[in-house]
Amino acid sequence: MQVWFAEHPLVAYIVIFVLITYVYNKVFRVHQKLPLLKEIILYMLMAMGSGMLLIFQHDKLPIIQCLLVAVGLMLLVRIRYFVEGRQKKKNADTSMK
Repeated sequence: MQVWFAEHPLVAYIVIFVLITYVYNKVFRVHQKLPLLKEIILYMLMAMGSGMLLIFQHDKLPIIQCLLVAVGLMLLVRIRYFVEGRQKKKNADTSMK
């Protein structure tokens, strides 16, 4: 996988940018929207940061794999919250009867 991403740097850059954007939007974004100019600046900085991480990825550091693990853990937490919410709702429904 590492070799394939080294041979296809544009794909690696896009994957890194998408994963970083997902992590930012799910973890660090505040509930209110930023003004448009700040939003543009933020995404430009993330694009430059993705370029830096692409250099690290090309130097054989597992950047994409680490981002995939982070996204996977975030999905596990979301699934856990979903299951806990269903259990709480089910317990609340049974206690009302």
